[in-house]
Amino acid sequence: MKFDAVLFDCDGVLVDSEPITNGVLRDMLAEQGWRLSVQECMDIFVGKAVIDERARIEAETGKPLTPEWMVSFRARRNAALDAQVVAIAGAVPAVAAVHASVQGRIACASGADRIKVEMQLQKVGLWPYFDGRVFSGHEMPRSKPHPDVYLAAAAALGADPKRCAVVEDTVTGIAAGVAAGATVFAYAPAGQGDVLRQAGAHQVFTHMDALHACLLGADLRQPA
Repeated sequence: MKFDAVLFDCDGVLVDSEPITNGVLRDMLAEQGWRLSVQECMDIFVGKAVIDERARIEAETGKPLTPEWMVSFRARRNAALDAQVVAIAGAVPAVAAVHASVQGRIACASGADRIKVEMQLQKVGLWPYFDGRVFSGHEMPRSKPHPDVYLAAAAALGADPKRCAVVEDTVTGIAAGVAAGATVFAYAPAGQGDVLRQAGAHQVFTHMDALHACLLGADLRQPA
């Protein structure tokens, strides 16, 4: 493989968590007076930390986004994920193949909080591949779309970010990978390929079965 390390986003790439998380968020926002469908909620919040949308939430609900509300949201979200989350189709064998190809130099670099990320990886059987190599945007000076979490993951693996592949599924995440200097591969099962290419994805694929071949055949992104 032409890459020294491969860095994975978590939600929407490794685990099918977004409908679950946004279902809980939709319900809790409705309780505050802001009524959305699950899809509308996903359109607004996927790829972002809830706290980063504080101003919009407060404007729509007319209520402050309190620390207590965030604690309740995370508790309800985690309970729902613990009961329902599954791996993205094909993610487990894809990760296993990539892990073997780069001699274990993979990491999970997520914008979500560490408790959520680690719990989900454990639930779906991916934890052995990422144990000790999980990086959370909540623990960085800046989260996605800034590159901090990807730069931290690359540094921990001893890899030049320009020789890393990033696997993402959102515009926000792609922006973070590109800003880090990595070559970004976009997972787009629902036909968002054009948007993700415009965001800077080097290549788009629609099923995890294709990831390993994409990485093997890719040319490294040339610096601008």
